[in-house]
Amino acid sequence: MRYLRFNILIFLIFPLLVFAEDGSQLWLRFPAKNGISADQIISKGSSPTLNIARKELGSHWQGQAVELRTENKEKNLKDGYKIVSTPEKIVISAGKEIGLLYGVYHILRLQQTKADLSHLNTIEKPSYDVRILNHWDNLDGSIERGYAGRSLWKWEDLPGRISPRYEEYARANASVGINSVVLNNVNASPNMLREDYLKKVKVLADIFRPYGIKVYLSVNFSSPKVLGGLQNSDPLSKDVQKWWKDKAAEIYRLIPDFGGFLVKANSEGQPGPQDYGRTHADGANMMADALKPYNGIVMWRAFVYSPSKDDRAKQAYLEFVPLDGKFRDNVIIQIKNGPVDFQPREAFNPLFGALRKTSEMVEFQITQEYLGFSNHLVFLAPLFKETLDSDTYSDGQGSTIAKITDGTLRPAKISAISAVANIGEDTNWTGHHFAQGNWYAFGRLAWNHGLSSEQIADEWIKMTFTDDQNFLNPVKEIMLSSRETAVDYMMPLGLHHIFAGGHHYGPEPWGDYKGERPDWSPVYYHQADAQGVGFDRTKTGSNAVSQYFPPLNERYGNISTCPENLILWFHHVPWNYKMKNGKILWDELCYTYDSGVKKVRDYQKIWDRMEPYIDKQRFTDVQSKLRIQSKDAVWWKDACLLYFQTFSKKPIPYDIERPVHELEDLKKIKLNMGHHN
Repeated sequence: MRYLRFNILIFLIFPLLVFAEDGSQLWLRFPAKNGISADQIISKGSSPTLNIARKELGSHWQGQAVELRTENKEKNLKDGYKIVSTPEKIVISAGKEIGLLYGVYHILRLQQTKADLSHLNTIEKPSYDVRILNHWDNLDGSIERGYAGRSLWKWEDLPGRISPRYEEYARANASVGINSVVLNNVNASPNMLREDYLKKVKVLADIFRPYGIKVYLSVNFSSPKVLGGLQNSDPLSKDVQKWWKDKAAEIYRLIPDFGGFLVKANSEGQPGPQDYGRTHADGANMMADALKPYNGIVMWRAFVYSPSKDDRAKQAYLEFVPLDGKFRDNVIIQIKNGPVDFQPREAFNPLFGALRKTSEMVEFQITQEYLGFSNHLVFLAPLFKETLDSDTYSDGQGSTIAKITDGTLRPAKISAISAVANIGEDTNWTGHHFAQGNWYAFGRLAWNHGLSSEQIADEWIKMTFTDDQNFLNPVKEIMLSSRETAVDYMMPLGLHHIFAGGHHYGPEPWGDYKGERPDWSPVYYHQADAQGVGFDRTKTGSNAVSQYFPPLNERYGNISTCPENLILWFHHVPWNYKMKNGKILWDELCYTYDSGVKKVRDYQKIWDRMEPYIDKQRFTDVQSKLRIQSKDAVWWKDACLLYFQTFSKKPIPYDIERPVHELEDLKKIKLNMGHHN
């Protein structure tokens, strides 16, 4: 009898074990039953990478036999691969073993999305050599701009205790072709380069290596003085140069395939070469020379803006263009997608294409610092694509940022693309189930920037949830429209950086931080007054338009030809200005904010209809987040319209929803969360 009761108990609990969903599997929900047998996997030799490829096939592949071949003739594919199916087997060939593993993940993705596998004839070559996640993780376990819990890296446990999530993380990255990781915050602690920490880093590098992932570190420019006890960290000092060379040798003894350094210098109080009257090139070249014997690279951030009377949007260009051609060939200038700071929408950074003799790479942000953190559903592939597909006209029409950075337009020794990771120790990795899609989207676009947002969303939904069309189509529509929706309820028409100071979660268009730098205050960016709103970057204003190549400088500089989704970025626009649809600017602003609120409410209705198609836990998790997003959208709409109304003196159009807050109450809201990067 006791045995029977035990079995009934197991029967009652077991379905919960099978169907409980926490998001920890990400998009890697391959069939649980066994894959093909060992004799159906044809390959020569043995290595950690090849063994992982075999294990993935043996655990998850449900199709015909697979042959894995490394061939010298495929070396031109770099990390890429060729897949050909015959009636007897699928052949994956590559120049490197990591290419075979990527090829295995490719066919598993096809299997998972139920694609036709019978006539495969595919060649894949990655768009970028270095496809890198930047972690803004600190040594104390906190994460700057991290909204999914604390850091994955347990420095206090390493090197002795190793979390199983390290390998799970490496596998997830390899499955989308990410091959590089910066482990620590760009606001770097010098301690990262201490011997005891480098031994901890070695453990992670060893775990990541079979998955094709190289480790990089953010370094603090003052390290020679702080760690080495030198008098200073002047890049032209022989002692300082020797310190970096010795440090590089120490790192490569531990980690022979170490990738290199990421550097934030002379920005937001971080130390740098300018502290000694030297240039960014002097600083970058000193480190590049130390790394050169080992094929290491320096990614030098262009996010520099020191206190200045000039328009902040102009500063990266002003500092770096005069240095063009002065950097070593193993230095890449890492440029944020826009000239201010990861805004919901901003004009692309004019530095792209302006450096003709210096390698350039994009820095995106996956973690949603300015897009509702892990509370808002915002699919970022359209934002990434908007930047990559932007035409700079630097070398004539068709000079897109993708072509400038991937080496096709201007051959570079090495090409790279990066994004700030949104990964933490939360069970579902990213804090919001849909935020996993942004990690996935970055990886897929870093591998192939020609993919469309729709294709990426389609893959991710099928792999993460279900391929049921009743779920797939409505949810894909939510994802593909979500970035535009967020722009609408936060900062439409080119408004930017009107967030609450410090944490950047909610609205604070009234923010005027007296005693601090003007460019840390929202009022600096929107310039609202009785006449109108917007930042004049034309010839009569800051003349930031002059940093763009023709015809963009004229197009942006002329209010009648400036794209309306950037009109307040480039122009101070009168409240009565007539938009292309016939509405005056004030009314257009009101209707756009209202439209953003309505769309989020539509998302709630659509999502609630999805309940029959997926597990209860993820359904209710997302439902709860959408409720927060809906409330936040109203908060944004009311705060911005009530505040701007104090200047426009015009009524909010009567056919849109009335504000539900009082402006003075909204001004009293104070959140306390972190600081800036």
